[in-house]
Amino acid sequence: MTKDPYAALGLSKDATPDQIKKAYRKIARTCHPDLNPDDPAAEARFKEAGQAYDLLKDPELRRRFDAGEIDATGAEKAPRGYYRDEARRPENPYTQSRTASGGNPFGAGFDADDFFAHFARGRGAAGHDEGFGRTSSGDWPGQDTRYRLAVPFLDAVRGSKTRITLPDGSALEVKIPEGAHDGQTLRLRGKGEPGLGAGRPGDAFITLDVTPHPDFERDGDDILVTLPISIDEAILGGKVPVATVTGVVKLTVPPGASSGQVLRLKGRGVKGRSGKGDQRVTLRIVSPPKIDDELKHFMEGWRANHAYDPRAGKERS
Repeated sequence: MTKDPYAALGLSKDATPDQIKKAYRKIARTCHPDLNPDDPAAEARFKEAGQAYDLLKDPELRRRFDAGEIDATGAEKAPRGYYRDEARRPENPYTQSRTASGGNPFGAGFDADDFFAHFARGRGAAGHDEGFGRTSSGDWPGQDTRYRLAVPFLDAVRGSKTRITLPDGSALEVKIPEGAHDGQTLRLRGKGEPGLGAGRPGDAFITLDVTPHPDFERDGDDILVTLPISIDEAILGGKVPVATVTGVVKLTVPPGASSGQVLRLKGRGVKGRSGKGDQRVTLRIVSPPKIDDELKHFMEGWRANHAYDPRAGKERS
């Protein structure tokens, strides 16, 4: 049974979109299968959280779930008793005595409850009734299948190919397009369940779960990183190595750089519809692990003659 999406994320129904996103990321970081290869409970929680996030991050799907129009999987929910009520309607042509012989078209003694109970019991493995609704030729399209696929952050950004093992033991090759994002669903035509007779096979839908990266964060088509720099690099400037999604490059740090200053590497982001985004680098000045006497005396002398207040004008009233 699919868990309530709010419960799967440990949230109440009044959770904000930001709270939903943070709750999902927290679970993804701790329960991802790559981090817990031999823990089926963690994998199950990761999958539940992913399905819950897919539903709740979409405002329209969330509204419809809250209104009881769809279930936790996103499937439509018919109003309670709809099919039986419809079958019993006096104006329903299939329950009126309007056949040429004047009798019930389903035969004497037809009971809607028995009919639908039998219909539910007789559904085939492909999710369709073996006789109900089939074309006269016996052809029937195959069922669509849905899977979730964990994708490393850099594989999603760069694009890659991978294989997933299906429940029957067969394998399915999946091409991850460059710039793929978390929650994106890929459609593989004809890779679902086989059809009956000459019916076409169904499609396979693959929803991507992109694993968070310890160094990179994505913001639209931009990549965000934090770059530690030394005191002398901040004061004097220079060329500093920085990691990007495609490798290490040299970043020019201007003289007099400050912590929190953001520098931009053009075209070093993620491929999008209008080209590649940028990489935004936030500088963070890091003091030496040990302050020796030479540095201490130098700074004391410098402060005596060049003192300044970086907080001037920032005091609270």
